[in-house]
Amino acid sequence: MSNPKKTPGKPRRGWLILGIIVGVLVLGGVLARWSPVAIVLAFLVVAGLAIFVLVARPLPMLGLRSRGSGFAALGLAVLLVAGGGVAGAATRTTDAPTAAALNLVGDTVPRASATPTHTPTAAPKRTPSPTPTTFKVVTERITVPFEQTTVEDSQLDQGTTALVTAGAAGAAVVTYRLTLVNGVEVARDAVKEVVGLAPVAEVTSVGTRVPAPAPVPLVQQDNSGCHPSYTGACVPFASDVDCEGGGGNGPGYVTGPVQVIGHDEYQLDRDGDGIACD
Repeated sequence: MSNPKKTPGKPRRGWLILGIIVGVLVLGGVLARWSPVAIVLAFLVVAGLAIFVLVARPLPMLGLRSRGSGFAALGLAVLLVAGGGVAGAATRTTDAPTAAALNLVGDTVPRASATPTHTPTAAPKRTPSPTPTTFKVVTERITVPFEQTTVEDSQLDQGTTALVTAGAAGAAVVTYRLTLVNGVEVARDAVKEVVGLAPVAEVTSVGTRVPAPAPVPLVQQDNSGCHPSYTGACVPFASDVDCEGGGGNGPGYVTGPVQVIGHDEYQLDRDGDGIACD
């Protein structure tokens, strides 16, 4: 009696396919967690090989010997992306409660090891208070000085003066408006002035009269031997008479002063004022 041929167990092949599918899903999840770029590159490589086998020719060196293997490779590329998507969704689902729990713990339980963070706050700007300005009205008694004037007086000789009116100072009351800042005077403006006593101007006379020359004393002498046109000194009779000490050459000389009372025969009175040899 011959033994019947044993056919390969289909369950074993099914487990192999299931293992490949799970492995591809896990690989996609790992690549998705590691780097999103890696899962995209892996998908493009596997999908590209599958399309090449389906369109162009098989790749026996990679185990892609028929169009069926091309479809299988394309399915693996889809599973790879699906595994990455499932891993990403699981990561977002697990991270959200964890973050919420951490926030909850941070809000309810103070952390002993946490370093307190001090956020610098800007100091509030102080608005400068306005400077107090006040005004005040005061009065002050002041002295009004008198003026000094001069007048000419023909009754006084030149070089002499005489006080005609004595000067006297006056008095007035001035009203001021003061501006005070913090109690300190910074400005003063006169708003009114009332003269209580008017000043009296001082008047001084200045002489303008020219005094007359002092008269020359006349000495009467004996006329014997003296010219009768002259008096005060003896003018001798001569061919020419000059003043003593002058520039004349004589021969007669006279010491003046001599008053001319007649004809000035010897021209002794050069300036014609009646006095010769003066």
